[in-house]
Amino acid sequence: MAGPPRTIIHLDLDAFYASVEQLDDPALRGRPVIVGGLSDRGVVCAASYEARAFGVRSAMPTVRARRLCPGAAFLHPRFERYGELSDRIFGVYRRYTPLVEPLSLDEAFLDATASRALHGDGPTIAAAIRRAVREETGLAASAGVAEVKLAAKIATDLGKPDGLTVVPPGGTAAFLAPLPVGRLWGVGEVTEAALRRIGISTIGALAACPASALAAAIGAERARALRALAAGDDPRAVVPDEAARSVGGEETFDADVVGAAPLERVLLRQAGRVGRRLRATGRRGRVVTLKVKYADFALVTRRTTLAAPTDDDREIYRAACGQLGRVDLGRPVRLAGVTVSGLDGEAAAPAGVDEEAGGAVGPVGAAGAQLDLFGAAGGGGRGGEADGEARGGGEGAGAGAGERRRSLLAAIDALADRFGERTVAPADLLDDGASPEAWPRHRRRGRE
Repeated sequence: MAGPPRTIIHLDLDAFYASVEQLDDPALRGRPVIVGGLSDRGVVCAASYEARAFGVRSAMPTVRARRLCPGAAFLHPRFERYGELSDRIFGVYRRYTPLVEPLSLDEAFLDATASRALHGDGPTIAAAIRRAVREETGLAASAGVAEVKLAAKIATDLGKPDGLTVVPPGGTAAFLAPLPVGRLWGVGEVTEAALRRIGISTIGALAACPASALAAAIGAERARALRALAAGDDPRAVVPDEAARSVGGEETFDADVVGAAPLERVLLRQAGRVGRRLRATGRRGRVVTLKVKYADFALVTRRTTLAAPTDDDREIYRAACGQLGRVDLGRPVRLAGVTVSGLDGEAAAPAGVDEEAGGAVGPVGAAGAQLDLFGAAGGGGRGGEADGEARGGGEGAGAGAGERRRSLLAAIDALADRFGERTVAPADLLDDGASPEAWPRHRRRGRE
């Protein structure tokens, strides 16, 4: 490999969602915890190591997880909380290097090559990061240190949970050689079966296999790429993260629904979550997209562009509901959701343009100005005034009204951060709290 050796660090938070739940609720520590969709259609997002001992894994149907581990605590995911902790942890990473490439909320590559003079060698930096993450958040992060991404990622996996595995400089090929060939990026079940048919079961055997034999089994192009990786040749750079291009949320129904009313409730709920996430990151967006998936899995999206960017739940909800007239509400629906894109600094279509149909759908707000937060702006759907705000007085469209609205949203966000997202809810969603399963998290513990 040309040039001086790189220092690549891969970090992965152990059973992140489940670990956060155990962190926030000491009663769950040491117990199997499964986070995901709780309906018969749900899937597991994360499982604690106690649950994994029963065979529960991410992406497994929840119904199967219940059969394997009926005594587990099954919890809805709290993405706002996970995002908050993720932001803090990635802030720790950036103290050591600006070259941070997120793979998800809980996983990232770091290039610490230029940080060695200031912070020490790779293992020293990785150990310092893991220590800081634990001290500042209470969570455990496993780490792998190597010269290339592939080896760093595999090293992390081998050291889980709560481990630090180091591949010494110049030792990448030797580290990879005895490992099963299935650990190599790009080797799925089909490719692995093809390799095993010609006697290749380890990464080292793949690296030593004649190119012609390998090409005959899996194709020349794939053979070249996999042989290079098997030999430790992985020149891919750590690519620093770009700002999120959209923020969205969606919900799968326990049973298919028909008509506008249940969809409006989902949009109201999701608009609230999207608005909070936008405000938490200090961003606003102009493009609001409605997503609907029918019972036959056919997927449609309908999109509109606002006159000015917003992070206000109510405006997001109104824009999404305004698109309901453009979907077939007579067909059974299994999923609905809202996404906001065209975030600050990104190009968006002219205000009021429906980007799916290519026609005008009417103005959403005054061009070039913030939307009328308290006035009688048009909005679709029942619940447009679901925040229950008083509308009296002559200040509806004034700057003072906008400031009051921002203060109200900030207060609601603070309560949600501390006590759970349903602590303060629109009136139209109050009956969602009729059962303990739908209560805010701090109210429903002990009933699960």
